[in-house]
Amino acid sequence: MAEEEDKELERIRMKKLREMLRRRFSGGSEKQISFPDRPVNLSDTTFKEFIQKYPLVVIDCWAPWCGPCRILSPIIDEIARDYVGKIAFGKLNVDENPKVAMEYGIMSIPTLLIFKNGRLVDQIVGAMPRRMLEPRITRHL
Repeated sequence: MAEEEDKELERIRMKKLREMLRRRFSGGSEKQISFPDRPVNLSDTTFKEFIQKYPLVVIDCWAPWCGPCRILSPIIDEIARDYVGKIAFGKLNVDENPKVAMEYGIMSIPTLLIFKNGRLVDQIVGAMPRRMLEPRITRHL
């Protein structure tokens, strides 16, 4: 019985160590990733680098005149603070950055683009309360 418990403890210890190393290091390199604690303003020129830098990225595509975008913005800010170190958030003003908006076929705003390891894995269109939005984002962790 004690031997089984020792094996289980060692398995848990190794799993935890792998998780810690995965969070700390990017792609096996020795470089530590520093996650932003709030959404980063992006442009057509900084977009690609940002989505490739972090394992999980959420991009809020918005415009200043958009009422639903203004409603969603503080929700995104809260989620960004709560998931710092796990999810990187960016904001892309589609009026000022039409190249990315066209590339991803953004026809309505707000639109959230979710990237995992640099690849688009989900797209969420429209504003919604945090209790509905958060699970749609965190299922990609």
